[in-house]
Amino acid sequence: MTRQRQKGYKLGYDFRTQFELKLMLFPAVILIFVFNFAPLFGLLMAFKSYEPSMGIGGIFTSHWNNFQHFTRVFHNFQFWPMVRNTLGINLIGALVGIPVTLFFALMLNEIKHPKFKSLIQTITYLPHFLSWVIFGGLFITLLNTDGIINFLLMEFHLIDKPLQFLADPQYFWGIAILTGLLKDLGWGAILYLAAMAGVDQSLYEAAAIDGAGRLKRMLHITIPGILPTLMVLIIFAVSGMLNNNFTQIYVLQNTLNLPASQVIDTYVYQTGLLQFQFASATAIGLMKTVFALLLLVGANTLSNKLTKTGLF
Repeated sequence: MTRQRQKGYKLGYDFRTQFELKLMLFPAVILIFVFNFAPLFGLLMAFKSYEPSMGIGGIFTSHWNNFQHFTRVFHNFQFWPMVRNTLGINLIGALVGIPVTLFFALMLNEIKHPKFKSLIQTITYLPHFLSWVIFGGLFITLLNTDGIINFLLMEFHLIDKPLQFLADPQYFWGIAILTGLLKDLGWGAILYLAAMAGVDQSLYEAAAIDGAGRLKRMLHITIPGILPTLMVLIIFAVSGMLNNNFTQIYVLQNTLNLPASQVIDTYVYQTGLLQFQFASATAIGLMKTVFALLLLVGANTLSNKLTKTGLF
């Protein structure tokens, strides 16, 4: 009993002495509640016969329809193609993006001239701060039939007539992966560079004394030293396999490349906001969240078994 009173007194004392600091947290707590917890009640729409005309109260008063919305989604002819596009773009993007970003960070870490290193970092970081409307619009211009890409290909006699890159579905996956990589290459390398800065420098000195070159130091010191960071990023990439960059896909998407560009996120947008089928869109979003959680747990478990490193 005395110990409980001491804990209660300590909590009261902390609250009185740190009242101003705790008060500063209230706006953030309110925002988290409004945007993260309150919308969870909307998940009920996935299991109810909800119509937008019912208003917010209809979420609670509409009749239950069990899993009819999920069944409708699974039987939709667009479902499996959009799942294929979502997984294909994300899987290939991760298989290409993670090694390329890691290699770029390793090369950047080896640059000893500070001004040249800062220049490279600035150039590669800049696209991240441009919106996809600007960055994607730039690539749309470059990839037009009268754009510079077709011009150069024809000048080097690699093609006989201009290619319609954004009008042909077979090019869309490559365009989406390439533009995503170019936009976030420098930004993604920041995490690797931060992890490399934490590697014990005496290990490099000892390896250099033993005759190890730069390549061997990277392979046997740098990469093992940043392995925990690398595994966390891989886990996040696996858990996000069903999440595309909506803005990127939406900017590059058109009716001609729709067979290869329709992904889950754009389908939810079209179903929920354009067709006002909020219940079906909620069902898709909930299903995607459940699968993402399973992927997260599975990737983390596998990482713990193979590398003894994971999120939890």
